Amino acid sequence: MAMRPLSRQTWLTAQSSQAVLAALAGSGATPRFVGGCVRDGLLGQTSADLDIAVDQLPGDSMALLQAADIKVIPTGLKHGTITAVINGQHFEITALRVDVETFGRHATVAFTDDWQRDADRRDFTINAIYADGDGQVFDPTDGMADLAAGRVRFVGTAAQRINEDKLRILRFFRFQARFGQGAPDAEALAACTSAAPGIAGLSGERVRDELFKILALPTPRPSLELMAGAGVLQQILPQGHDLSQLDRCDDDPLRRLSAIARGESETIAQGLRLSNRQAERLAFLMTPPSGFSAALTRPALRQLLYDHGPDAIADLTRQQGAHDLLPRIAEATPPAFALTGRDAIALGMRPGPEVGKILRRLEQTWRDTDFAADREQLLASLKNTLI
Repeated sequence: MAMRPLSRQTWLTAQSSQAVLAALAGSGATPRFVGGCVRDGLLGQTSADLDIAVDQLPGDSMALLQAADIKVIPTGLKHGTITAVINGQHFEITALRVDVETFGRHATVAFTDDWQRDADRRDFTINAIYADGDGQVFDPTDGMADLAAGRVRFVGTAAQRINEDKLRILRFFRFQARFGQGAPDAEALAACTSAAPGIAGLSGERVRDELFKILALPTPRPSLELMAGAGVLQQILPQGHDLSQLDRCDDDPLRRLSAIARGESETIAQGLRLSNRQAERLAFLMTPPSGFSAALTRPALRQLLYDHGPDAIADLTRQQGAHDLLPRIAEATPPAFALTGRDAIALGMRPGPEVGKILRRLEQTWRDTDFAADREQLLASLKNTLI
């Protein structure tokens, strides 16, 4: 991949970025951008996540920023992280550190002024590239060479990096899908395969978020196939999976999940800690109404739209790749049933269960006749029922 000069990146040259860097350097420290913004910037891509590493203690950084009238939030002070906010832009600023003890996303850390030691604790070489305010790059783990070659490689020993946080297994496959060219790094893939059972010990939320990032990629199938071959996808979807229908979906992660997952949707939703709304969508997409197809007649489509709503049917249409059906949905959506219990009571019925029974029968007849009757006609039918 061709490298681009960082000096052209607007996130680096922006007034807010330069103000934060200048404030942090006020006592002689060296602040540098690091991680995704540098990695993506070298490829000529933009980034909204602006992370800064600095060789001074977080308390000193806070004081310098506040002296420059920049808002500071102590987001993770004991781990060396604060957030600066200026002109609506957030900058996550972390003191150089080494991990003394690691356990998942958390770690016991010690602060340092050694840039190499800070780089050595990071996950991938392509995420351990630093850049100062002039766009000058500091690359202690040869991440630029890996980025140019399309090689996703762990910093140091792959097994050790994964042992520190098993979520790095999924991050490897995501970065392989985004940046990898050719065969994956052999050491990395072997370490991911060996450590795959450890995914079961991760929180469902962390697995879900990483899986959804993979599923949202333009072409996730090669990476998912690689995950399956390494025994990783089986840890996430233990009831089974089938990638054969993946290509018909658009890039919505939940629709893609419903296309590849097998088994009970409720179990999948619980394992991935889906929200109630996400769980409902998944259940509907995995068990769609019988007879659904792009060739639905207008009356059949209208009945599905009435029973399940246009949003659910449009969701299913996109999941099934039945895109010719989409323009028909808005045109075919039937109106709401025009009668309520008040109409029956106004015609002399006593309130009670019988009102609901009569209205449900009328609604079913209206539905079966393609919603043809308007309110006046429905009222006339209700009157005839009560005679």
